[in-house]
Amino acid sequence: MEVLKFGGSSVGSSKRIHQVVEILDRYSKHGKVVCVVSAVGGITDKLLKAGQLALEKNESFAAEFDEIRKIHLSLVSELIPNANDYVLEYLEEELSYLKNLLDGIYLINELTPKTSDKLTSFGELLSSFIITEVAKHRGIDAVRKNSQELIVTNSNFTKAEVNYLVTNKNIRDYFKTAHQLTVLPGFVAKSNLGEITTLGRGGSDFTASIVAAALQVKKLEIWTDVSGMYTANPKLVKQAVPIEVLSYQEAMELSHFGAKVLFPPTVQPALDLEIPILIKNTLKPEDKGTLIKTHSNSTSGSVSGITSVDHIALLTLQGNGMVGIPGFSKRLFEVLALEKINVIFITQASSEHSICFGISEGDADLAVTSVNACFEYEISTRKIRPVEVEKNLSIIALVGDRMKNHQGISGKMFSALGKNNVNVRAIAQGASEKNISAVILENDVKKALNALHESFFEVKTKQLNVFITGVGNVGHRLLSQIEQQRKFLKNELRINLRVMGISNSRKMYFDEEGIDLGNWKDHLEQGEQASLDGFLEKATQLNKRNSIFVDITASEAVSQMYSSYLKRSISVVACNKIACSSEFHNYKTLKNLSKKYNASFLFETNVGAGLPIIDTLSNLVASGDKVTSIQAVLSGSLNFVFNNFDSSTKFHDVVKEAQKEGFTEPDPRIDLSGVDVARKILILARESGYEMNLEDIENDSFLTKANLESDTVDDFYESLSEDEEHFQKLFSAAIANNSQLKYVAEFDKGKAKVGLKEIPQGHPFYNLEGKDNIVMFYSHRYPEQPIIVKGAGAGADVTASGLFADIIRVSNK
Repeated sequence: MEVLKFGGSSVGSSKRIHQVVEILDRYSKHGKVVCVVSAVGGITDKLLKAGQLALEKNESFAAEFDEIRKIHLSLVSELIPNANDYVLEYLEEELSYLKNLLDGIYLINELTPKTSDKLTSFGELLSSFIITEVAKHRGIDAVRKNSQELIVTNSNFTKAEVNYLVTNKNIRDYFKTAHQLTVLPGFVAKSNLGEITTLGRGGSDFTASIVAAALQVKKLEIWTDVSGMYTANPKLVKQAVPIEVLSYQEAMELSHFGAKVLFPPTVQPALDLEIPILIKNTLKPEDKGTLIKTHSNSTSGSVSGITSVDHIALLTLQGNGMVGIPGFSKRLFEVLALEKINVIFITQASSEHSICFGISEGDADLAVTSVNACFEYEISTRKIRPVEVEKNLSIIALVGDRMKNHQGISGKMFSALGKNNVNVRAIAQGASEKNISAVILENDVKKALNALHESFFEVKTKQLNVFITGVGNVGHRLLSQIEQQRKFLKNELRINLRVMGISNSRKMYFDEEGIDLGNWKDHLEQGEQASLDGFLEKATQLNKRNSIFVDITASEAVSQMYSSYLKRSISVVACNKIACSSEFHNYKTLKNLSKKYNASFLFETNVGAGLPIIDTLSNLVASGDKVTSIQAVLSGSLNFVFNNFDSSTKFHDVVKEAQKEGFTEPDPRIDLSGVDVARKILILARESGYEMNLEDIENDSFLTKANLESDTVDDFYESLSEDEEHFQKLFSAAIANNSQLKYVAEFDKGKAKVGLKEIPQGHPFYNLEGKDNIVMFYSHRYPEQPIIVKGAGAGADVTASGLFADIIRVSNK
């Protein structure tokens, strides 16, 4: 004998009922089947709503009834074409009884628990009749048996208690000679006085469990709209997968904490006899589902699942007067029990100074009033404080039989939460070590579940969520590189990189599932108006784990937002030099915020585009070496300019070409004035451990006074044309000295300067070509032969590559 239960979601439409009957047909060919069904999806709520409207003398209850009638008649019409008179007459008769009951509620203005049970029973009675008739229409040897004739209860309406002695005998006697398929309405029963009762929440599961236990079947199958119990809520964690095997205790823990597939009390009869329970998906019957049995016997990992429960309030009773005084806990929980307030979570400090407990948010106000009243004397004498309450909280929990004695689970859990700025308000772990629970803000639940799932179930795969502002030339190349490398990152580096938000100066666009990078320009054009605060607010609101803000602008205003991102544990990757070359206090603040909030602050592209200059320097410092001197050509744009400028060219034209190729900043005055190079050497000095500001750097400019005083970029270019003779003289003087012009940055003995220099033959800078950069680090370990980093130091592609490398580096934190 097989016992199958189908929930409301499984019988919510003609298509789904057809799938249910297909499953029953297949099973009934191999043995006798008992099928327990819930009401058609949504009907129980509609019945209760109609009853409430009738009670309130609201005549629209009739419209609600008409909708209920229409749903059931439509199902018959779609599933049993040309249904015989008996089917339609029965339905109309039952619906007529329902209408009379609603009319009675309306007339006498009363809806007792007893009447409510009678009202809600119509859902299961109607659905079980329809499914039976559909099965008969398919040629299955089927019969409907009214569960009210089998299950006997007391008269505790809306949540009746079962008389198992009588009920079990009824079930066994009836099924001694059963049809191939017997359909039972779930949820409904009758009292020993013959009154209609219901079994309360999860009543259909309860009916199936009662029948399975009475018949002592090999397993109980519960069919729903998901493929079993998942490692986490699949609506919140896209990577969640069904769990193949769970122990009873694991399943009960997961169900208690938000996995709504089972309601633990309703399957107790099956659990008492250790009958395995198989959770299956009506929509995907081929899926394995989840088997729940005495022991899971799984060796797949220490944690079986991660779950949560929302709308929690955390109440704290504390005070010095509690220490060493017995009876406080008893009084506290006694008053909560008297008010029928269920306690979900408990923790107490070992000092006995405080007791913290979690309850449903809806019970919080009553709990505060009741507890304060109970301890009125102690509060008035200041032995304890009035109850403190926090709302808008959730509980997240790790569950698993194999967590016991498995070292490091708690550390791994709280490390994952901490890295993602999820603040834990309270912690509880039982001595069984099968559940570790933490109270967090409700807004952080999705991020927390994903972070924990990534840590415990996705093994080596790490998800990075990127928000990019400044999608111009470099930004365009970065997005192209990300799109090109996504598959490689996932397969080879186990990194799932998603761009969640993009912005330029006009528009910004976000997609919680990740932006389609093949079509990002169109999406951006259709986005909302851009704002720096709006971009931050949206990134914060999405609240994604491992979030990274990427700044590809030259904007001071954008750089001033870094601290706000870091404080939210959002890493910052920047090619914008302004922040790191601003006042030393601001630079140090950003570095400290990065440490405090465990968010990376990376800016490799500040100095040499894609060259590993800062990385090399950081490794030197980290190893205990001390940088004493730096000599460098740090401007790829200026190197390009002076490598292409000669007596046959015009300085104005070469600068124009450099800007066109993307080697200069949007305002080339930043490059040619030496400010850009000064910022770079300042950053290297600071990263070497020296405290300096921009004004400490000597800037020997090669530009004329007219160049430096130009008001606009156009004026600047005009002045370059007018001062061509000045630039030709610089070139001629270098040639006369058998030298090359290079714009050099120097740092030595705590002092720095930048300026145009004539570099003689034989010097490492002499043959520096194109837009290349070069940096020479002298240190205690490298006093004579420096460490040299050389390569392309400008250009959209290499800058994008440097940003990309920093983004990947975040994944290693």
